[in-house]
Amino acid sequence: MYSSKPDTYERYNDGQAPFVENAVTGVPVSSSSEYDESSQSQPAVFGIHQPKVRVPWSSGLFDCFSDVRNCCTTFWCPCITFGQVAEIVDKGSSSCAANGALYTLICCVIGCPCFYSCFYRSKMRQQYTLEESLCGDCMVHCCCEPCALCQEHRELQNRGYDMTIGWHGNVERRNREAIMVPKPPAVQEGMSR
Repeated sequence: MYSSKPDTYERYNDGQAPFVENAVTGVPVSSSSEYDESSQSQPAVFGIHQPKVRVPWSSGLFDCFSDVRNCCTTFWCPCITFGQVAEIVDKGSSSCAANGALYTLICCVIGCPCFYSCFYRSKMRQQYTLEESLCGDCMVHCCCEPCALCQEHRELQNRGYDMTIGWHGNVERRNREAIMVPKPPAVQEGMSR
C-alpha cells in the first residue's frame, strides 16, 4: 500500500524494512571509503576486540624454594595456600576457610583436588592477563599441584597482596595508604609583567 505522498510507502508487517539511502544505523562509519585504494590507512574496525598482550608469570613454576615458608605450608597443607589464593582471586566473595575446606573435602572424597584448583588458575590468568603454559592449566595442576599453588601464591604476593590478611584486609590497607599519602604543596605562580 502506498501513502498519500508519492515518494514514500507504508511498510507492511512482513519484517522487511524499506531501503533508505544514507540511513542512520548507529554504527560508526569512517568518512573515507575502506575500499578506496588512494588512501594508505587501514580501515577502522569496530566491535572487534584486540587480544590483550599476555605477560609472563613473575616467577617460574619450579621456583618453589624462593619462598621456603610457603613451600613448606603448601607441601604439608595445600588447602591453606589454595584458600588464600582463591579468596584473592574471588575478590573476597568467598573466604579462605570456605575454599580451603572445600579443597580438603574434594581431596578426601575424590582424591583429585586439582580439578577444582585448576579453575582458579584459569581465572587468575584471565584477571591478570598471564601467559598460559604449553600444557594448559589443568595439566599443570594435575601433574604438579604443589608447584602450581606456590606459583600462584608468589604471583599474588609479587603483585602487592599480603596473603595472610585476605582480600578485605588488603582493601583496608590500600585505603589507609591512599588516605595517608601526603599531597604535594600548592605551587604559587611567579610574578607576571
